[in-house]
Amino acid sequence: MKQYKVAFLAGCGVGPELTAEASRTLQRVARLHGFRLEEVHAPYGTEAVAVSGALVPPATRSAVLGADALLLASRRGPALRVLEQELDVRAAAARVRHGAGGDLLVLHPLDEAAGPWTAARAFAAAERRRGRVAVAADASMDWAEAAERHPGVAVDLLDAPTALRMLVLGPERFDVVLGDSRTGAALAAVAAGTEADGRVVATARLADHGPSVFAAAHGRAGEIAGQGVANPSSLLLAASLLLAEGLGRPSAAETLARAVSAALDDGVRTPDLVRSGVGATTREFTDVVLGSFQNVTPTAEFAA
Repeated sequence: MKQYKVAFLAGCGVGPELTAEASRTLQRVARLHGFRLEEVHAPYGTEAVAVSGALVPPATRSAVLGADALLLASRRGPALRVLEQELDVRAAAARVRHGAGGDLLVLHPLDEAAGPWTAARAFAAAERRRGRVAVAADASMDWAEAAERHPGVAVDLLDAPTALRMLVLGPERFDVVLGDSRTGAALAAVAAGTEADGRVVATARLADHGPSVFAAAHGRAGEIAGQGVANPSSLLLAASLLLAEGLGRPSAAETLARAVSAALDDGVRTPDLVRSGVGATTREFTDVVLGSFQNVTPTAEFAA
């Protein structure tokens, strides 16, 4: 049975409680799809500074470099920049869940040299998804070879202003969006929308060699830490992105992504997102996700 090592970097704030839910969810998905996950939990960020005086202590660095993928409770803070200097990250990715079951993926290279590599990842992802790539990149972006290698993937060519406008007004038309190193971050930010849009976002930094980094899009939310009310959907979506783009387990990734969408479509909300009344706790939300697995699982590689 295939085994992978995932490093969990919870940090502070609501990170530890959200990471605990991501851990049990990933373990359940792994059993369902016939592989094993070895977990490494390491101090990171402000949490690590309090213990060792370093944002990324040597023990954490060792755990990170020995892992197949990293899952962070938050993408924010200086510790992530320190961490990325140790890794061969070449592209940024954002998976956005919008509307009732809507889903899109935005990728862009972190520099021009990584353009062809990022294009190859984008077209490969589209082939696993709904088979469409919207290219919103300037002439310096070389994506033609990737398109030739994936002839079944349909290509839409858009200029950046049009793509930005359509991501706001009609995100449902997109499957995978490929941007260039100059405008890609803006495409991802617009696709993510605002909290009022009700979109759920997961982020990633994809590496060519070594582990890629996957993270929830929100911050540490220290004001509600320890109350069990933080919504885990962003980190669970990041865990789905980790399965697909970090471990190469697309069926397992789809199981988790569909279950998160099912919970949100059913109106399950944690108290931090409920304006009045009582919402589900962080754990209860995750329980709903886990309970949806039997209804949303695609062709499972293994039935536990």
